[in-house]
Amino acid sequence: MIAIVDYGVGNLFSLHSSLKAVGAETVVTSDKAVIENAEKIILPGVGAFADAAEKLKNSGLDEVVKAEVKKGKPLMGICLGMQMLFERSFEYGEHQGLGLLKGDVVPMKGYIDESLKIPHIGWNALHFVKENPLFRYCKEGDFVYFVHSYFADRCEDSVVATADYGKPLTAAVAKGNVYGCQFHPEKSGEVGLKILKAFCEI
Repeated sequence: MIAIVDYGVGNLFSLHSSLKAVGAETVVTSDKAVIENAEKIILPGVGAFADAAEKLKNSGLDEVVKAEVKKGKPLMGICLGMQMLFERSFEYGEHQGLGLLKGDVVPMKGYIDESLKIPHIGWNALHFVKENPLFRYCKEGDFVYFVHSYFADRCEDSVVATADYGKPLTAAVAKGNVYGCQFHPEKSGEVGLKILKAFCEI
């Protein structure tokens, strides 16, 4: 069973539906015991980093997630949920993340060309920099759907895929039993379903 962490932030319905479509037994929950008993955890997230981090901390689920990861349970962060896996975010100030992966979350503004729109919204191709079981059913150049204005940086040891938006942006990360997708697999059609299926099989 896969627990989708409900801490008041995230696109829970479509994610739950997508996992159901690939045959996964899934529950959307804020119950610590359910998360502890799950085989895998997904941490979704949309919106502002500071708000989401505060809600996760106030729920006490941040410590539950970290404890379960330490036990070896697979965790996947999606979009803002992926950004929260890192040490810090510089979105409107400096905010602490879960610290499960090394790196910072920084603004695209000042990094990408000024002619490109921010947020980065829409379909973009994946470029794989390391092999990873999360993409066992994908191929180079598969398109996935992004919506973000910040990206993970200084995280070379965990980057497994990038997307080009004037410059390479971190698209997916993996280190040990911790995985993350900056894009939304639940909004990425057949490719997204393949990625969720692969996570279910890890």
